[in-house]
Amino acid sequence: MTGRQTILLVDDDIANLKLLRLAFTGGQRILFATGGAEGLAMAQRELPDLIILDVMMPGMDGYDVLSRLKSDDRTQDIPVIFLTGRDDEADERTGLELGAVDYWTKPVKIEIARIRAHNHLELKRHRDMLSRLALTDALCGVPNRRGFDERLEREWRRCLRSERPLSLIMIDVDYFKAFNDHYGHPAGDECLRCIARIIDDALDRPGDMIARYGGEEFACILPETDRAGGMALAERLRLAVTDARIIHEASPVRGEITISLGVATLIPDYIRKPPVLVEIADDALYDAKRAGRNCVVAAG
Repeated sequence: MTGRQTILLVDDDIANLKLLRLAFTGGQRILFATGGAEGLAMAQRELPDLIILDVMMPGMDGYDVLSRLKSDDRTQDIPVIFLTGRDDEADERTGLELGAVDYWTKPVKIEIARIRAHNHLELKRHRDMLSRLALTDALCGVPNRRGFDERLEREWRRCLRSERPLSLIMIDVDYFKAFNDHYGHPAGDECLRCIARIIDDALDRPGDMIARYGGEEFACILPETDRAGGMALAERLRLAVTDARIIHEASPVRGEITISLGVATLIPDYIRKPPVLVEIADDALYDAKRAGRNCVVAAG
């Protein structure tokens, strides 16, 4: 990760916030909140790399904030340091049991706080890097099957809560085995990398995601996208690939690389599970292949 890391300071004491700010002079992005509810909302919106959280605050205290952070998929892995004016072993044990990574007692020693915060940020940076590597396809540089499964599960739950549609596009490179046999595997690898870049560039919403599903198959997750929107994007992806004019002399379609696409859309419910959406999109992809390839078919 090359960007600045973000630290969120949450304390109802303005003077203490200003004091804590002195501990961070390494170019981090510093955010402030003066209450638990405000801090929780900011954490959910900004997804900071580290949260320093006062325990005793009016309204929503630090324990409540931490419990809610841990119950949210987006924030559950953000390290939280508890800040308290009470030097009590029972309080410290409670905070650590809830999931806090550290426990600072006021008044904070700035130099010690700076070192300890730096260590937590470096651990977070390292964990993020390992997580990205584990979820990234080494060949194409896009999310792999595991990354796809995790993201689909998250988007399914989110659209379930909002009662919004979730669309999925399954994509297959037409006659890719013939391409490999004709041009060789190194050329086939470069072809897949090129297709991944083309598809990724064509996804214009930050929430949309491409993944390498396996072999020459890709998938695109489209949150809050209806059937018409999914079909329109799929057709744009198809045209983007044909416009690249990647020569494929062994293809009976048109002498260039083409893709077939299957689109499925569901409004998630509590009965069905995410694999149902994959199955429906996969069936639509099969229909696209049977229809002659280089086309889009939408389920239902």
